[in-house]
Amino acid sequence: MNLAVLFSGGKDSMYSIYMAEKQGHEIKCMLTILPKSDESHLLHHPNLQWTSLQSESMGIPQLLRDSKSDDVDAELKTIEELLQKAIEDYGVDGLVHGGIHSKFQKQKFEQICKNLNVVALAPLWHSSSNTYIKDLISSGFSFVMTSVSSGGLDEHWLGKEIVMSDLDHLTSLSEKFGFNLDFEGGEAETFVVNCPLFSVPIKIYKSHKCWDGYRGRFEIIEAGLDYNA
Repeated sequence: MNLAVLFSGGKDSMYSIYMAEKQGHEIKCMLTILPKSDESHLLHHPNLQWTSLQSESMGIPQLLRDSKSDDVDAELKTIEELLQKAIEDYGVDGLVHGGIHSKFQKQKFEQICKNLNVVALAPLWHSSSNTYIKDLISSGFSFVMTSVSSGGLDEHWLGKEIVMSDLDHLTSLSEKFGFNLDFEGGEAETFVVNCPLFSVPIKIYKSHKCWDGYRGRFEIIEAGLDYNA
């Protein structure tokens, strides 16, 4: 099928593209919604402006729109409008999203697709957290932590690229503090800087950490495609 993907630039939406393509689908465009704030229950927030670099490296066009409100219904309406445009402009038959455990998000996205008579696909749905993270890293996905908001995840994780050797420590922390190892509960957010879908990796030249003693963000200030890599 020809598909659009609900795209945040994080590991889950990126890996869902990878999985959908392995299943024989073609990603025709990416849909990125800019939420009003980081309080959104549906949408990823940090560093969304840099998803244009990911779009360029993958050669997949991106449809971008600001959400008018943090209200869930308003965000869903914005997603539906953008998916309608993808249907009209790119002839897509369905929407891919990176949901893993959230029934709330899955049901909302499925309702949007039903309204527009297209298919909803969630290639990562009910994946084992441990297996998924290991598969992600072993498949060549490089991603950095762009936010943390859980006990056990302190300032030093901000901006860190997660590699296989980090997983034992992260697993121990997730068991001790009760967060999801795949971070789907919002305990952390990520940004993919390289993966098998990219023609050119992304290099972060300048960044800034914001830390309040419990929650923190890694803000990308300057970045570009690294043609010398």
